[in-house]
Amino acid sequence: MIDKIIGFIGAGNMGSAMIGGILDASLVTTSQIIASAHSADTLEKIRSRFSIETTLSNETVAERSDILFLAVKPNKFAEVIPQIAGSIKSSCIVVSIAAGQPIDAIEQAFGKEIKLVRTMPNTPALVGEAMSALCINSQVTPEEAEEILSIFNCFGKAELIPESLMDAVVGVSGSSPAYVYLFIEAMADAAVADGMPRAQAYKFAAQSVYGAAKMVLEPGSHPAVLKDAVCSPGGTTIEAVAALEQHGFRNAVISAQRACSNKSKEMSKRES
Repeated sequence: MIDKIIGFIGAGNMGSAMIGGILDASLVTTSQIIASAHSADTLEKIRSRFSIETTLSNETVAERSDILFLAVKPNKFAEVIPQIAGSIKSSCIVVSIAAGQPIDAIEQAFGKEIKLVRTMPNTPALVGEAMSALCINSQVTPEEAEEILSIFNCFGKAELIPESLMDAVVGVSGSSPAYVYLFIEAMADAAVADGMPRAQAYKFAAQSVYGAAKMVLEPGSHPAVLKDAVCSPGGTTIEAVAALEQHGFRNAVISAQRACSNKSKEMSKRES
């Protein structure tokens, strides 16, 4: 367990998912979490769901927190940070989950030295299966970094990376669930065209993607080796793989992901 107060400024879908994961893992007790939000209705929902302390005051959360999550949208930073900059303790670790907000821009917004962790979780956090990237500023100790990693591992998997890779992370994990949903939808469409009911087609496609991902993660096998193992000579699978290659599947994925990471770079430049 962590013997600290964890605060959340912002308690929407991502903030709620993180709170739920932390409590499910028994990393802290309900009395060690405090959250604020703009809407009283949102606070009532999370208070009744998690039995944690809530408040409409961002300053109160900032004052109380040993670890403070900024779980608001990037366009709210200019409003929220001036409210709390004078309230956070010098020992507080500030954790940002906002896309396109580099460490130096957040540090400048606070106007003083702070312990800062920039992170990029993704939406599978809502089901406890996030892939999150974390990068730290010079004020965060290795022990503190491990502590924040342990929090993110409560609702998925997390890795510590240099900030120079954060745009690549946006492409490969931050935005990639959307690519996978498109792939699942296309697989289901093909199954429907072959006569399968729509609901059943989605289940077959989604479970196949989930199972294939587990085979990469858990045994640690190379995707190409796994692909070759499924492709029997002259069989159905190699025909499908050949058709995907013929229609530029691999290049389409690479191009889409690079477009995503390049957009992230542009956003970061505007903020820095």
